[in-house]
Amino acid sequence: MMRVSLPDRPGSLGLIASAVGTVGADIRSIQIVGKEHGQAIDDFTLTLPNGAMPDNLVSACTAIEGVRVLWFSRYPEGGSLQSDIEALERMQRHPDQAAQLLTESAPLVFHGHWALLLDGRAGEVVFGTDMAPELTPEGMQALGPLEEMHTVELPSDWLPSWGETTAAVAPVGDGLSIVVGRQGGPEFLASELARLKHLCGMVASA
Repeated sequence: MMRVSLPDRPGSLGLIASAVGTVGADIRSIQIVGKEHGQAIDDFTLTLPNGAMPDNLVSACTAIEGVRVLWFSRYPEGGSLQSDIEALERMQRHPDQAAQLLTESAPLVFHGHWALLLDGRAGEVVFGTDMAPELTPEGMQALGPLEEMHTVELPSDWLPSWGETTAAVAPVGDGLSIVVGRQGGPEFLASELARLKHLCGMVASA
């Protein structure tokens, strides 16, 4: 997964695609996640050929005028992008499971590595995706107030053997909150938080 800031003008995506092709990589999907100051912020899901160096891909992209690679990280094998609409449709089909279904979908919808559904009143984990951490009481406290929507930058070793993590926390009603985590970043954009807030609002009204 590669997050790129590129000029918001015709032809920019084509230049990125050409740069990706020079290192033999394939673009599986592209999603626009935000726009700011004349720049578009896009997430690219890519496959690299065996032996290809990620640094070469980053260098090929940043050689384009006005392009910055904001983040580059391995994405879970077999992972694919999922839209807000797909997540919402699943929630509408099973409203009694809406909170858990959104938690399951959150890493794909928001390009994270894991998600947790927490009961803040009981201080318990209700559900977690496969790559989610096992929270200690101190780890849960590090996430900040679960009843308020916010982001938090967690330092290395915020949990034993865990690296730096960026997390978004969003309440979904009935004392429950969803936490979406990204290992090593990138930070959550305002547009992503707005989408997460909207989907959590749909859980609360389900």
